[in-house]
Amino acid sequence: MATMSDLSPELVGEILARVPLTSLSSVRCTCKMWNALSKDEILCKAAEARKQFMGFMMMDSRVCSVKFDLQGIRKEEEDFVDPCIKQIDKLDQFKVYKVLQCDGLLLVVMEDNSSLLVWNPYLGHMRFIKPREIFHLLDCYALGYDSNRNHKILRITTTVYEIYDFSSHSWRVLEVTPDWDIPHYQRFVSLNGNAYFFSQEKLVIIGDVEEIEDFLLCFDFTTERFGPRLPLPFHSYVCETVALSCVRDDQLAVLYQRLEPDLVLDIWVTTNIEPTAVSWSMFLRVDMKPLTGFQFDEESGSFFIDQEKKVAVVFDLDRYRRFEIHRYQTAYIIGEDGYFKIVNLREAPDLGKPDKFYAFCYPLLSSSNYSPSLVQL
Repeated sequence: MATMSDLSPELVGEILARVPLTSLSSVRCTCKMWNALSKDEILCKAAEARKQFMGFMMMDSRVCSVKFDLQGIRKEEEDFVDPCIKQIDKLDQFKVYKVLQCDGLLLVVMEDNSSLLVWNPYLGHMRFIKPREIFHLLDCYALGYDSNRNHKILRITTTVYEIYDFSSHSWRVLEVTPDWDIPHYQRFVSLNGNAYFFSQEKLVIIGDVEEIEDFLLCFDFTTERFGPRLPLPFHSYVCETVALSCVRDDQLAVLYQRLEPDLVLDIWVTTNIEPTAVSWSMFLRVDMKPLTGFQFDEESGSFFIDQEKKVAVVFDLDRYRRFEIHRYQTAYIIGEDGYFKIVNLREAPDLGKPDKFYAFCYPLLSSSNYSPSLVQL
């Protein structure tokens, strides 16, 4: 009688490509061939050929996996494939405030401030990290690694910069005297082990301040230092929206949403990015006013781009219908020539509480350079 071991590697790879990332730790234990295919065929070749997108989002204080593709957009007979969203059972016991990603690892910030959790979805490993001093919801975090591939966590409080070293299992305070601020709601992006932040000039506001310089900052986890101020391709004003995202493993994207009356949305992509230098190219400019007047909140919106389709997917709580009884956690698909589509992910469950919606989707399966993390936690 034929068994699964008699199947060709190509066929097994196609079958296992449909297995959720969060179930791959079980797949790896089946046999050596499945272990090898889970690192090669599943995440690089089979799924990459289908141009699927996979990532994680946080809904109602729980971490969920999300999977979908954009192959049907701009075609009359097809449309956006509704995302498959599944709550991750292994993390279901935790109430989560924020989720960050680097190098295939997830950094989970607990809602009760008791600890941080680092999770490797591929290996299924977890590590709980206790604070040197109590964590705070306004703390800012970044996950990265040094030139020896040793992973570290940067924590930024209102007064202290400190770093957690995975190899020593301990926190150290850094000597940093910043002349800039990193807004606590801004999320870092990770590129080549370094963390990039949207930052602003630190000013003591007396009276009306019309302009505050804004820029990009890189934290180098090898030197454990911040680099020089890197220019952005625009100047933003107070209450305007700026968000960062990764493009594959070698570029950053920045989204800038202007205030009324313009309601113009710009997305720029780096043509060169280093800890000490950056250059930009315009990816997409859309006048949102004739569409819906959509403008996502500076504290909740996140996005990614599809360079082939020339579209951006922006995740947010639907604020355009904010006074209706029903509000939805939503993906906005925005493209050239006025292409605009709203996809409701699901209804926001509790309108009486602060919005508990945080999403980030990164194209794990669209980059041939990506491989699942083998970091032992």
